[in-house]
Amino acid sequence: MQFNRQHKLLFLDPNYDAVCDDEKVDIILSPSLYWIKKISLPLNSLREVKTLLPSIFEDMLPEGIYSYSVYKNSEDSLFYAFAYEDKKILDVIAQHNIPMTHIGSVHFAQSELHNIDHAMKINEQQCLYVKDSIVVLVPTSWVKEKEELDLSGVTLSKHKITLQQFAHIIDYKSLYGVISVLLILILISFSELLITTQRSQEIVTKTDEIFVKDGLRPTMFENRSILKKFEKTHEVQTRLREYLAYLLSLKLDKNEKITLLSVKNKMILVNFSGMDEKKSSYITSVLTSKGVHLTQKYKDATLHLEIKI
Repeated sequence: MQFNRQHKLLFLDPNYDAVCDDEKVDIILSPSLYWIKKISLPLNSLREVKTLLPSIFEDMLPEGIYSYSVYKNSEDSLFYAFAYEDKKILDVIAQHNIPMTHIGSVHFAQSELHNIDHAMKINEQQCLYVKDSIVVLVPTSWVKEKEELDLSGVTLSKHKITLQQFAHIIDYKSLYGVISVLLILILISFSELLITTQRSQEIVTKTDEIFVKDGLRPTMFENRSILKKFEKTHEVQTRLREYLAYLLSLKLDKNEKITLLSVKNKMILVNFSGMDEKKSSYITSVLTSKGVHLTQKYKDATLHLEIKI
């Protein structure tokens, strides 16, 4: 399968004067813009081979962010693998003032010029040359017979690449790593949500069982209201026991005694008879020092106390 020539062919090299006259062009990349390996692998799927390319080129590539491509040559049944920097190629395109919208397709010199039978001069220092089926750039001094670069007889193959305009910004290896971590975190969070939902349902079920068993109200609002009422009652009962303990622990003389002790409307009413005013003041001060809120009245040798619970 071959592409019909509809666009102008341009040879792209940093040191070759490629001119784009506001027309659609198909680009052939110079060997200076990519790395190539001719390899034999016991594989048939190009997809499988492509996954191996980063490791295949690992030892020969300088630092950079690379894209990879591969095709199988039907003539020798070998794989031709390529590594290239999108940014480097895009920079050369910009250097030659070629609008991206005018580019129809991008091809390697290897796939389009591997059948040339003579050297082609691209500038005063370099020539295109085929050596062991590989298209290379060699110094012009190495070649005796050479001709000017002529692409008029070239029919483009199906082997083309798509340039990633933001490949130099995005490190896909790191991006895939981040995506993997995020997916793991999402799975963990989803699992925790399921566990939490299940436990919450178990708690609700157990709560309902307890409500039924203990005869509680059906809603937490009602039960909290009842709880507050019980807590207030407990506080009153606790203070009542404390105040009674204070009263009963008072030391009285033989002629002094408690003639009244009753509880009414959160009030303790108590009368001490046979007391003089001095002893009455002493008892009042002792109870007050213990935090007891009271009102007092002394009459006819009797101390009358009203204690607020």
